[in-house]
Amino acid sequence: MTTPTHTIDAFHRGRFHVMQPKGGGHRSGVDAMLLASLVAADKPVSVADLGSGAGAAGLAVASRLDRAKVLLIEKSPLMADYARKTLEIPENAFLAGRVEVLEADVTLTGKPRLAAGLVDEIHDHVIMNPPFNDASDRKTPDALKAEAHAMTEDLFEAWIRTAGAIMKPGGQLSLIARPQSVAEIIEACGRRFGGLEITALHPRPDESATRILVTAVKGSRARLTFRAPLFVHGADGHAFSAFVDDLNNGRAAYARLSPKRNPRAA
Repeated sequence: MTTPTHTIDAFHRGRFHVMQPKGGGHRSGVDAMLLASLVAADKPVSVADLGSGAGAAGLAVASRLDRAKVLLIEKSPLMADYARKTLEIPENAFLAGRVEVLEADVTLTGKPRLAAGLVDEIHDHVIMNPPFNDASDRKTPDALKAEAHAMTEDLFEAWIRTAGAIMKPGGQLSLIARPQSVAEIIEACGRRFGGLEITALHPRPDESATRILVTAVKGSRARLTFRAPLFVHGADGHAFSAFVDDLNNGRAAYARLSPKRNPRAA
């Protein structure tokens, strides 16, 4: 009997499915769904998902926003192949024509970046869930998972630089990360992005934050805002809080507090 190499997992209560490696590589879950919830739009938009893996976050955007076109950008040939196979799943037929896969390294710069298909100023939104493990974290024996989770020096600088390059002026950057990365994220945004809105994500009301949700606008000069925290669960039990459950299942967006501003406005 052959052991399965992958699973097919349902998201948004079965609205779409993702093929993911079993027991190896990066497997998407709540983080990807919360990242996708940061994209709010009432008109056609182009969305790039940097380091998309099998495509869960990008597909979640396309699942909720029927006028969104999504480019899944993934460096690993294996994970990019999972993303392509994900698009062939019959339950995902409604996404046909709106989601594409690009196998490319998001840290490329200049002409190599353009040659890889990462074109300047074409996307309204760029989302990312970068690798988050510090070098001092416990190593995983799985090479694919290690690559997906290993944080390299200047990672946020490289990823956010690419986001700024491929995004239209006034476009929105959205990411999910660990709280200890907040200073690096703010520094990497620098003059490229302003109007940062940061939300601490806590497992429960009496527990420390384990993730942060960050949005910013290309060219904005608005000030940084720390939003009210989000609690994944209630004080007791493992059920999602009502709002997080809506975000996780594509029934709501976690929209910015501040409307997008013309980056050239005063």
